[in-house]
Amino acid sequence: MNLTPCATRPNRNLPPEQATAVDVLTSEQRSYCMSRIRGRDTKPEVALRKALWSLGYRYRIKNRLPGNPDLVFASRRTAVFVDGCFWHKCPVHFVRPKTREKFWLVKINGNVARDSRNNEALRSKGWQVLRIWEHEIKDSLENAVARVMDVLER
Repeated sequence: MNLTPCATRPNRNLPPEQATAVDVLTSEQRSYCMSRIRGRDTKPEVALRKALWSLGYRYRIKNRLPGNPDLVFASRRTAVFVDGCFWHKCPVHFVRPKTREKFWLVKINGNVARDSRNNEALRSKGWQVLRIWEHEIKDSLENAVARVMDVLER
């Protein structure tokens, strides 16, 4: 299967039944584009990790905790998640999808519900949970680092 990269022009030779569809990519092309979205090692996550590491905070990124936290400070029993504004429904930056709204809202609301379940599962095992929005890191990495440090020093 020949997949068009996401950043290039979409396939203009769509079958007639897809010609009137809102999406200009074939389902295979859209699937490929969506598969390129990172779930880990995102720019905000890596920026936070590097800043904390440079300050001497040591963490693990591979773990088997509920929700697979992005950073785990095992000795301090602290789990840190870096949540994307779209995927986890940020109260400040979330924008309702304009296409396939029902599909996306079911998926995103499911993510939010799963986040709550994972938070509760971790807290019931004695872990502190900290969730940082990607926009917090982009707006002020120093403030995001300070939030993590405050939780770790409690």
